[in-house]
Amino acid sequence: MALSRRRFLLGAGGLAAVATSGGLVGCAPGSSQAGGGGAGSGALALAWWGNPTRNKNTQDEIDAYMKANAGVKITGQPGDFASYWDKLATQTAGGTAPDIIQMDMAYIAEYGGRDALLDLSGVDTSKFVEGTVDSGKINGKLVGINAGINSLVIMTNPEIFDKAGVKVPDDMTWTWDSAMEVAAEVAKKGSATFGLAGIVGSGAGLGTWLRQQGKELFVDTSLGFDASDVQAYLESMVKYQKLGAVGSVQDISAEGLGSSAKPLAQSAFVVGKAAMTVSNSNQLEAINAASGTEMELLRLPSLAGKATERKAWYKASMLWSASAKTKDPDAVVKWINWWSNTQDAQGIDKAERGIPCNTDMQAFVKPQLSKAQQQVAKYIEDIKPELGTTPIAPPPGGGKLDDVLFRYATDVLFGKSNPADAAKGFVDEMKSDLQT
Repeated sequence: MALSRRRFLLGAGGLAAVATSGGLVGCAPGSSQAGGGGAGSGALALAWWGNPTRNKNTQDEIDAYMKANAGVKITGQPGDFASYWDKLATQTAGGTAPDIIQMDMAYIAEYGGRDALLDLSGVDTSKFVEGTVDSGKINGKLVGINAGINSLVIMTNPEIFDKAGVKVPDDMTWTWDSAMEVAAEVAKKGSATFGLAGIVGSGAGLGTWLRQQGKELFVDTSLGFDASDVQAYLESMVKYQKLGAVGSVQDISAEGLGSSAKPLAQSAFVVGKAAMTVSNSNQLEAINAASGTEMELLRLPSLAGKATERKAWYKASMLWSASAKTKDPDAVVKWINWWSNTQDAQGIDKAERGIPCNTDMQAFVKPQLSKAQQQVAKYIEDIKPELGTTPIAPPPGGGKLDDVLFRYATDVLFGKSNPADAAKGFVDEMKSDLQT
């Protein structure tokens, strides 16, 4: 679900006006600020999107923190990804954004670049894995604290493969074409609607494909590709859809962008309608719990069938940010610091939000990890030789890329447009969004 930029900009414009007139937006921790926090006087509001596992973990963390810090009141605001961003945009526009905000890489520049987020340089990141702190820096200011190390995966249901009589492929050697051939085979021989769900309109999928050709989704504040790149990608989606790998046009449209378009428990992969899906590594435990099936993690394909050339990267699974209008910035920084760097917090969350960035916390939680989380930890370790550079955060307007790509891709699959025209329209619209 894309951020409603019009709604957000109404609030962001107000924030910018306050900043220009000498207001207190974006003040450093310890300053006194006008305006209201999300939870009202004397309390902190903490908002996050998630699943039942994350909801329980986060509430347990809130309870543990309040127990250890007498007089502190934190109220939780859980939600699902599909509605989270419109709600946050509305809150930001109205000056009632939560004090503590679970943030996504897709939108951190949108909020941070318009002074809507607090400076979090007071959080201790001295023991974070190299490179994981920069994910939260926008225009040189630290406005997001990496909540966990993550990586893009193809989540796989081995039971569907077994019932179809198809062998789970070798992800060290598969190419995009061979991966789609397997997806088509398992869909044809089995009961799954999708061989591979979530790939049509996936910005991460497009980004991976581009990186393997020496390009990026974004370079500074501009697109890192042109219409000819998108045309080739859309032509491949047409080929894979006709092959039977990614579902019918109607099914793709109904499913939307995959797990982010529906609650996790209703997604095609969880309900057994997809043999594979594009996902993030830290989702494994929640997907296993929701589906009752032990899923497997596979790498995304490469162009030449060499995993070491696939240009993978460690992604911030999500980040902790804070409203620049919080009434108690010191309390916000203290909570984020506690969550990131203490055994009390990490003993609860373990690896649900990704592998901890703090190396001491990694060592602490490792013996406590569930079977699924151990699988994730091993995957994160195994892919080190396959890592490329870390992509930059999408610039303001870039968070809409998935929605815009999906719209143009489905227009092509429905025959409403051809790949060349759709590619031009997509690029033109994204350029316009980045300039707004």
